[in-house]
Amino acid sequence: MKNQYLKLDRVEGPLIVLSGVKGAAYDEIVEVKSRGQRKVGRVVQLDGDRVVIQVFEGTSGLSTHDTAVSFTGKSLEIPLSRNILGRVFNGIGEPRDGARPIYSDIKRNIGGKPINPVARIYPRNFIQTGISAIDGFTTLIRGQKLPIFSGSGMPHNELAAQIVKQAALSGNNNEEFAIVFAAMGIKHDTAAFFRKAFEKSGVLGKVVMYMNLADEPIVERITTPRCALTAAEYLAFELNMHILVVMTDITSYCEALRELSSSREEVPSRRGYPGYLYSDLASLYERAGMIEGINGSITQIPILTMPNDDITHPVPDLTGYITEGQVVLSRDLDKRGIYPPINILPSLSRLMKDGIGEGYTREDHKELSNQIFAAYSRVQDVKALAQVIGEDELSDVDRMYMEFGRQFEQRLVKQGQDEDRSIENTLDLAWELLSLLPKEELDRMTPEILNKYYRENT
Repeated sequence: MKNQYLKLDRVEGPLIVLSGVKGAAYDEIVEVKSRGQRKVGRVVQLDGDRVVIQVFEGTSGLSTHDTAVSFTGKSLEIPLSRNILGRVFNGIGEPRDGARPIYSDIKRNIGGKPINPVARIYPRNFIQTGISAIDGFTTLIRGQKLPIFSGSGMPHNELAAQIVKQAALSGNNNEEFAIVFAAMGIKHDTAAFFRKAFEKSGVLGKVVMYMNLADEPIVERITTPRCALTAAEYLAFELNMHILVVMTDITSYCEALRELSSSREEVPSRRGYPGYLYSDLASLYERAGMIEGINGSITQIPILTMPNDDITHPVPDLTGYITEGQVVLSRDLDKRGIYPPINILPSLSRLMKDGIGEGYTREDHKELSNQIFAAYSRVQDVKALAQVIGEDELSDVDRMYMEFGRQFEQRLVKQGQDEDRSIENTLDLAWELLSLLPKEELDRMTPEILNKYYRENT
């Protein structure tokens, strides 16, 4: 039997407060009824018999005297089946595409289940995104969490859409691959852009979308990624599919978390964010991985915007601690019309070394990547020198590095939004660019690899 309470202590923003509540549980779902309205809420704080509830649809129209609150005794669950593929849902798992709801006996708590660390399998296999700057130099490995650090106004939405359209497994093509896309706090035109892009490219049938719009309640922004990850866990660990989860924008999620924390009068930490921001982000990121005895996997690409392009901001800073690398977008490259504006020098994939090379991508991939990093790093030093003494005063070798840097950015990093490059094309193009440099400058490679792939510049 449901416990029902007919009087609220107070209403504050998206929160309602009750006293004298017995038997309530943290994260429990409640039904809120007032003047013919029915809303859903979630218990977010317990203090003796005092309960704080977040209302998903907002508290507009609620009064402290004519509102009935019923406790369901359950946490938020979403229905799941294979039929979720090709569908669009809101932040609490309800359809927003005009189609019928998902009817299924299978329901899962959006909090998920922690993965036993002993049961985890070390990620190995390569996922091809079709984007050279990622595939070649910050390679995405199946089961990895690899965030994209962007900034306001940069084309991270276009990059996210391109990854969703082009991402594919390497090797065995018989394995099932699908994408779960979570969007938090996005504008209506951005939501329309994503949906049209997926429909036009024909990939919508293998994508399930969970979207929270900017004018919708911030409480749903908190549950959106959890619904998406719950769907991913079902597809991966129960249907043995390989799932890529793309989440944008994590900064919007964290700002919602900060606003709710302030409403609950919690003591703020760095820049006003709650002190548990690290553990909260970890509860999302650590739901990626592979489990022994299960063929499926979950790979994550969280996308976040760095306020003022500050990589030391709490959101990118804490994300970097939890995840296995980062792809960093450069505002300088973006201003010069280079898409995608990925700066490979601060970018990193910590699992890349174990998922490339012979048997995964190609035997020369590891050494080629190291050499490209070394050469492009030298380009930055030469550019700094040229600003002091002028480009005309540079040595012949330094001029070769300048030319290498220009062509690397214009031919390898830069590519069209619909251009899907295979890993072989990326590696071949990298060798073509390295051939602009004298052979004796390529000191990060074994003689066998160098002699096999180096092309003399005639």
